[in-house]
Amino acid sequence: MLSQRGRYALKALLCLARRVPEQLGVAAIAEQEAIPRKFLEAIMTEMRKARIVESSRGAAGGYRLARSADQITFGEVIRQTDGPLALLPCASRNFYRRCDDCPDEAACVLRQVMARVRNEVSEILDRTTLTDALNGVGPVSLLDERAPGPTP
Repeated sequence: MLSQRGRYALKALLCLARRVPEQLGVAAIAEQEAIPRKFLEAIMTEMRKARIVESSRGAAGGYRLARSADQITFGEVIRQTDGPLALLPCASRNFYRRCDDCPDEAACVLRQVMARVRNEVSEILDRTTLTDALNGVGPVSLLDERAPGPTP
């Protein structure tokens, strides 16, 4: 599940993407996106260290995207804020760790299923940029999904 930190990071970056080439201060972003200011300050510091945003000081200072919005993906941001996308450490590509209780990783059905889940999730998140989200373009649209009906 996406953490509150991840949600706030994405909301703040989308706010900046809507306002390119302007810089916005933390207070303005926090107010526009209903994010607690202190929490946002920590998130933006993390985004700056990850080179997703740039900052400048002074009266006209603030934050702006370090790259074009079409070069920043949801996957990159979520990995930065929340860590691995995989639900099991043994199914992670970037944060692999063997499970302590697994006698045979190669035959583990849980690992196989979770690796497929990770592949699907990462494919969508790594293909979806801030620009895609702002334009309502992406691999999946909630408007295209149909609510499940009663099972006959």
